[in-house]
Parts: sequence; C-alpha cells; structure tokens
Amino acid sequence: MAMLETRIAQGRGDEPADLVLKGGVVWDMVTGAKIAGDVAICGDRIVGIGADYSGKREIDVSGKLLVPGFIDTHLHIESSCITPYEFDRCVLPRGVTTAICDPHEIANVAGLTGIEYFLNASTRTVMDIRVNLSSCVPSTHMETSGAVLTAADLLPLADHPRVIGLAEFMNYPGVIFRDPGCMEKLKGFEGRHIDGHAPLLSGRDLNAYVTAGIRTEHEATSAAEATEKLQKGLRVLIREGSVSKDLEALAEVLTPVTSAYMCLCTDDRNPLDIAEHGHLDYMIRRLIEKGRDSLSVYRAASLSAAEAFGLKDRGQIAPGKRADIVVLDDAAQCRATMVFCGGVLADDAAFAAREVIEPVARASVHVPPLTPESFRYAGNNPETPVIGIWPGKILTEHLRLQIPATDGDKRPDPSQDLARITVIERHGKNGNIANGFVRGFALKRGAIASTVCHDHHNIAVVGCDYADMALAAQRLGEIEGGFVVVEGGRVLAELALPVAGLMSLEPFEFVRDRLVALREAARSLGVELEEPFLQLAFVALPVIPHLKITDFGMVDVDKFEVIG
Repeated sequence: MAMLETRIAQGRGDEPADLVLKGGVVWDMVTGAKIAGDVAICGDRIVGIGADYSGKREIDVSGKLLVPGFIDTHLHIESSCITPYEFDRCVLPRGVTTAICDPHEIANVAGLTGIEYFLNASTRTVMDIRVNLSSCVPSTHMETSGAVLTAADLLPLADHPRVIGLAEFMNYPGVIFRDPGCMEKLKGFEGRHIDGHAPLLSGRDLNAYVTAGIRTEHEATSAAEATEKLQKGLRVLIREGSVSKDLEALAEVLTPVTSAYMCLCTDDRNPLDIAEHGHLDYMIRRLIEKGRDSLSVYRAASLSAAEAFGLKDRGQIAPGKRADIVVLDDAAQCRATMVFCGGVLADDAAFAAREVIEPVARASVHVPPLTPESFRYAGNNPETPVIGIWPGKILTEHLRLQIPATDGDKRPDPSQDLARITVIERHGKNGNIANGFVRGFALKRGAIASTVCHDHHNIAVVGCDYADMALAAQRLGEIEGGFVVVEGGRVLAELALPVAGLMSLEPFEFVRDRLVALREAARSLGVELEEPFLQLAFVALPVIPHLKITDFGMVDVDKFEVIG
C-alpha cells in the first residue's frame, strides 16, 4: 500500500494520482446517488471521487457506470473443477473481485495440506480470495473422508491474513445437541465469523443454532425460511449454483429494507454454467429482471457482503476503499467492460504476471477391486428406500417403494426410472461399497461416475448396467479422478480432475468444452437433468435432507442415522 502522505496528496490533487478513471458516473451504494466525476486511485486504494483529477495513467470511462466489485460470499472453488488460478481468470472479468471460499472439498481429501494450498494460492491471484476454515471435515460421522480436522488443527490458522473465520457449520444436529467436537470448534472461534448451514431448521432448534455464534446462512430455499432466519439475526445469502438454484424462491425477500442484511453467493458453479449464464453478474441480471430494486441488488452484491464478513475496506467506491471497481454500460445488463481489482486492470497481462504454485493431492483416488457383482443390492423386504431427485435442488425426497428381489438382487429398472446408486470409498482406508436406488436421472442404460462427491468425495456411480458401473469407477482411478460416462463397455466421455480428484490442471475453456461433451454423453443415455454430475455429487451429502447415501449406506438425514 502506498504511503499515507502520498495517498492524501493524490486525493487532494496536490500530485497526480497513479491511475484516474476519467468521466464516468459512480453509483454510491449508501445513498443511491449517481456521482459524476473522475475516480482517482493510488496504489490499490481509491483516493478521490466526484472531482477532476490528473493521473500518471488515465483511462477514459466516459458514459460508463462504475459500481463496486462484486463479492461472492460463499463458494467452493473446487466445484468449478479448476484451480484457483483458472477460477481467477474465469470469474474476475465478470466483476467478481472478492471470493470468500471454503476449501472443504479439498480438505476432505487432503486435510490441512488442501487448506494451505488455497491459502498460498490466494496470495498470488489477481482476485482477492479469502478463506473460511473448513469446520466439518468430515461433515458427519456417517462417511469415510480422506482426513479429519479438529479444532486444534484449525486454530493455528485462525490469524492467517487471508482467513476470515470458520466455514459453514453443516453438522447442525451436532450444534443443537452439543456434540463435544462441535462445541470445541465453536468455542475456539467464538467472537470470529462463523458461517451457517442449516437447511429447513426453524423454531427453537434454529434459535439454538444461531445462539452458538452462527452469523450467516445460505441454505434457505423458501421465502418463509429466509425471512425467519433474517428475523433471528442471520445474514441470508441468496444462492444460485449449478444445482442449488434458490434465487427464484428468495428474490421476493430482497427489498430496500432487507438489502443491508442479504448477500449473493454461488456455492457450487462450474465453468459451463458460467459460460452459458454467468456468475454473480447473472444473479444481478436475473434479480433485476424479476423486478427487484436495482440499488438493493447491487448493494447485496457488494457493500452488504463486505459488511457481513467484516471486510470494511471494500463494497463502496469511496476514498480509502480498495479500488475494486466494475465498469458497466448498463446496470440492468450487468456486463463488465472493465474490471479493476485492487487498482489492477483484470487483463491478460495481469493474469500472466501471477506466480503459480504446484498443485497438491495428486494420485488420491484409490479404487478397490470391483466386479459387476459389487453392485448387487440384496434384501428380502420389498419396501426399499429410494432417493428422489428434485432438479435444481440438493434437497432430496425420501421415497419408499416396493422393489422385489430377483435371484437375491434388487435390480435397476429404467422403465420406472430406478437406477442403481453406488458410493465407493476411494481414500484407501476401508474399501467400503454401498448400494441403493435413485429416481430422477431418467437413465436408460450405461453409467456415469464422479469423484466429486460432497463432501467426503468418494466415488459415486449411477447406472443401469453393473459392468458399465464397474468400468466407470475403474476408469476414474486411471485418470486420477473426475467424471466419466460409459455405455456398453466403452468410455463415451471423460474429464480428468487430477488435483484431489476435484480440479483440472487445464484452462477453464478446456474444462468447459469437456463438460459440454459429458453432458451430451449423459443425455445419450437418457439423462434429462441439466447438471447431472453436480446433481450426482449432492446425492451423497448426508447433511442435506431428506435421504442420501454414503459409503456407510443409505442415510436418513431427518433422523441423522444410517438405515440398517
């Protein structure tokens, strides 16, 4: 940061500013005023607005609208299937200047090594990446993860300059029933920021959860749920990911009154979705299309987000704030023509100047021996728990269907949209294999498989043919993890994700194109879901109601227990 005296001198105009954006209009997120005049920047700070300035470097933004950089308040960069560097290059040009990430995907594979990789990378990206420390590794006691992190593991990182606080506390039963391990983490981070994660929690249980020091919540899926959580002191983050799409349901809650206490986040969004629709810029456009007050929308995307997470140095284009600025032609269209992050123009030269560190957690996919018989589902009782997919939601239905056994096996039945869902432990710890049923993929033949399997990131396979399922899982081991589509003993499409079985080492454009091919291959098997791979990943997350599957077996999330 430039010397204080220099910043003051440039703000007063006693000496030329390092950079001046000439002739634009600043949209103030506090008063709503549109302020004509130059923006003077010294180093990474804004030092003046609403006046004429001269600069060592000047950029003409006449006729443009200048808004504060957007802040994604909760996301897992790993879910973009690319490294932090490629995420930076993919998303920053769309106006996202700050990303508050929870690296618990890689932490569930590689533990502290994964978190430290993100902390190190975050100091080298153009975008300002902040980290919330992963609170639930593993997310529950009903799964096998690659690592276990305790309060003692996390607390030494609490004062790292890139760390904000504790990430989403998904084990809400552990909070409200005072599990000792949960209490240790909450007490260790008491007074710091703690992210929430409490789908459908309400009433006295919600009171208890918020009392624990939880400050934010991104799992609200209805207006009523979001309203209760606001009333109980939580900042509500409207989420629009590649699978979890809550914007439509929560839009009505965002008003000029509530906008100071609401933010935007993507949680899990892949490069294909970003290319086709956008990131936070898409959310802004869509909220305005739905009739939301424009100032409220932009405020939620910037100033309210900064305030919610204690980032007092951003969220407003004003003297003393970070020079995080998005240049727009039109507020409703929200398409950035230029983006500045800490006073640096987000262009090819800025990205090329970054120092790139080596990835971690290679060769982390260990596939146990498999045969077609590994995917049989034995059982004498015809009544069978079946996971029901709700497209666009990570909530699932707990169905109970009559599925008789044939030769001791309850087989998939495409005519009833009943596919086998299998989770295979891949961390080399126990070789667990759990089989069940899922409805909603509309799969007619073949298999699809993934090592992106929240949050334990074991192998998840959905299929109609056991031999194809075995091949798909084995292929994931050969390519160090990723996504695979198989039919008739042949791999139709694949994407290797060799960094922890979660992230590619290729450019985001390559990943986007491979995701297109994977989607087309899945559709050739009958799959109708828009994002089948991320939908598959969330079928195995045992902290989201109502029925899930892990390598331990089928999980009744409402009872928080494995079904015997």
